[in-house]
Amino acid sequence: MDITTIVGLLLGIIALLGGFIHEGGTLGSLLSVSAFMIVFGGTLGATCIGIPLEELKKLPKWFQIAFTNQSFGTEKAYHTLVHFAEKARQEGLLSLEQELETVDDKFTKQGMQLIIDGTDPEITRSILESNISVLENRHKVGTSFFEAAGGFAPTMGIIGTVMGLIQVLGNLTDPDSLSASIAAAFTATLYGVASANIMFLPIANKLKSKNKSEVETMEMIMDGIISIQSGENPAILKEKLKTHLGYLPENNNTQEIPE
Repeated sequence: MDITTIVGLLLGIIALLGGFIHEGGTLGSLLSVSAFMIVFGGTLGATCIGIPLEELKKLPKWFQIAFTNQSFGTEKAYHTLVHFAEKARQEGLLSLEQELETVDDKFTKQGMQLIIDGTDPEITRSILESNISVLENRHKVGTSFFEAAGGFAPTMGIIGTVMGLIQVLGNLTDPDSLSASIAAAFTATLYGVASANIMFLPIANKLKSKNKSEVETMEMIMDGIISIQSGENPAILKEKLKTHLGYLPENNNTQEIPE
């Protein structure tokens, strides 16, 4: 599980409810089935309009990505590329063909196969960059969904409040229940603003963060593959890849990456 997503969501909810209770409020006064239906049903409906059905089917997967940890194999890719560079330096690129059977990552395997087949370096780079671009565009769909939901939810909350006030103003013959009815009407606004700012928009940011991490790993792999193809010295390749991992020189001494 992605602990930061879970802790952040729970902390946000607890802080809101705790502050409300501290001021003398009761949890029962925040419960409203009609407000829940208007805000969350309306938000889901409005968001679905702007997304194809095939993409919408991925909604459970987007939640799974946001709430679970993903390993992009960055350090494993580093060691694999360094090994390939050393072997290619000693035995030539064709010696790497049998090594590909041990590679699980499809992106690394595809790139290495291209250079083993003698593909032009510019074409190799173009193909790998296209793969990265396709991945980014695919991930943007999920991010856009939650960003759109974060924009619609507060508006749906206001709509719910207006609808509630219309009902209140239509029943002014009962002054005793007026204040309670107005308070219930504003529950929809609370649902909309709260869900946008502690759920929808934060999840969108989490998906962006994970997309960035995966893209950075792929860019590191691409740089490594192109360097191997150009016959770059493995020692130089190591230092180049370390910059992708954040192992930057400190006081003129390069930090060692874990073996």
